[in-house]
Amino acid sequence: MEPYVTADTLEQKTAEWLKEIEHVNVHRMEINRERAALLVVDMQKFFLDPASPTFTCGGLAVLPNVKRLIGAFRDANRPVIYTRHVHSPDGSDTGIMGWWWEGMCVEGTPESEVHADIAPLADEKVVLKHRYSAFYNTDLETVLRCLGIEDLAVCGIMTNLCCESTVRDAYYRDFRVFFPADATGSVSEEMHRASLLNLAFGFAFVTTAGEVMESLRE
Repeated sequence: MEPYVTADTLEQKTAEWLKEIEHVNVHRMEINRERAALLVVDMQKFFLDPASPTFTCGGLAVLPNVKRLIGAFRDANRPVIYTRHVHSPDGSDTGIMGWWWEGMCVEGTPESEVHADIAPLADEKVVLKHRYSAFYNTDLETVLRCLGIEDLAVCGIMTNLCCESTVRDAYYRDFRVFFPADATGSVSEEMHRASLLNLAFGFAFVTTAGEVMESLRE
């Protein structure tokens, strides 16, 4: 099946998506540079390998923009935080997810690591999670509070699962969320577009990677 978006079509597609949701994407915000962090969700080899049962084609399309966002936050001396969705080799932490999904991202395997093009630096926080939301049973909120973060830019995969779940939980905790439509990806355009609409309506300002990066410049 052909991917719904590629790096070459991403800009055009993003313009279409933003046009479709503009009637609900009304909570425009500007990032407070001194209170901002970037969260890179699950950009792991397990999800970005076309041979994987959970291959996320949108992830490959947005990989260059995710890389640019990471560079911009690092250049601005702002935190870059990663998540990795992993499970124990014995399956003891899979729960219903072990039945729901084909394949399992096993902690400690090469496939569970973040894509080499955007690998975390030695001093960058990596949150290991076992459910969609990066806030569920992790120390992410504690880390963000200790860093004084109020504005959170969220990128990665999948738009409609781990990204959306994380954004909803961030909103519940009173973080202002910036969601670049061209730096998040899913397995189908239908799912990606639906999440953009839902998030713009109730949880985040849906924007672009370029706008986020521009707001970081002094």
